[in-house]
Amino acid sequence: MTKASAQPLTLALLFLGVCLLPHKATAFIAGAGGIQRQRQSASPSALFNSVTWNNGNSYGKGDFRFYKNFDEWMKPFPAEDRELYPDMFRIPDGVYEVRMAKPLGIVFEEFEAGGGGVFVAGLVEGGNAEARGIVQPGDKLIGVTAIKVIGAKWERRLLPCGTWDFDTVVGAIGSNDVKWGCDDVVLQFERPGEAKEEEVKKHLDFFEPPFASSWKRG
Repeated sequence: MTKASAQPLTLALLFLGVCLLPHKATAFIAGAGGIQRQRQSASPSALFNSVTWNNGNSYGKGDFRFYKNFDEWMKPFPAEDRELYPDMFRIPDGVYEVRMAKPLGIVFEEFEAGGGGVFVAGLVEGGNAEARGIVQPGDKLIGVTAIKVIGAKWERRLLPCGTWDFDTVVGAIGSNDVKWGCDDVVLQFERPGEAKEEEVKKHLDFFEPPFASSWKRG
């Protein structure tokens, strides 16, 4: 990765700036029969999100400890979920996922200084990205895998990065190291003019760390 100028930033910000997702909401309303309990359904993204995050003793364990690719990540969910929420099991049109070894051979540039996400400004001649023939200049980086270590445990997650600055993106990419079992970096890109904003948002909501997650703390 290269960039003409980058803003200094601590890597702790890698895990900040993510939104809170609702899981379940309950409300109590007054009616003719007294106080009644009314259940409000959470969004599919929030329901799926709630079972994929590990905390406490479960951190670094189970099916959702290492992100390999989208299809593998979704395998643990039962067929019933696939029937009820088919859109949750596909990457939206205009978005694609690519796995590449480092160095990526991608020149990233910020949309605006200090944040707002990065886009592909160019490809290094003869580099891995050019050889793959998938990534194109102008594509926006919206997701990237990152490693977080807590004590003797660690996880690799795909994190939404559409608002990050250059240094935070580079820090996330760099954390995918062989000592954590990583022989690649997984990136998701949005191709301008081909994706629907609402579909992309729902897709990324699924990967947002919930408020209580260890990934929300530095």
